[in-house]
Amino acid sequence: MIRRYGEARRTDTAYRLRAGIYAILPLGREVLLTHQAAPIPEFQLPGGGIDPGESPLAALHREVLEETGWRIAAPRRLGAFRRFTFMPDYEIWAEKLCHVYFARPVRQVAPPSEPGHIALWTQGKIAAEIIGNDGDRAFLKGYFG
Repeated sequence: MIRRYGEARRTDTAYRLRAGIYAILPLGREVLLTHQAAPIPEFQLPGGGIDPGESPLAALHREVLEETGWRIAAPRRLGAFRRFTFMPDYEIWAEKLCHVYFARPVRQVAPPSEPGHIALWTQGKIAAEIIGNDGDRAFLKGYFG
């Protein structure tokens, strides 16, 4: 059974399953986050949805590059969680199945190309306090102690 974080499933709402992949990208005691300005300002682990026909690892590399401009190496799966949420970007209610990986940030090759995103380094323990959802928070706390 995969642990759920956040709101319980609403019985009066139809959810669309949305698989996603996210990365904890540590460098020393810091971790690379992305900040999405809209529709709701939020600090996030870099990552996002897995496109149809795309492998999870290809999606991880693509999403991290789009949201941070960084290339990564040696991804290793840490676990998964699910959450039920409204996704205003897509105007859908989603059951998000979130796969979380550890990866090594190699180098920044470009600025973020995802509109409204900025990449920033922050202390791991601070990241766990400011991150936007409980599942990401649990994985950050598990990693940084």
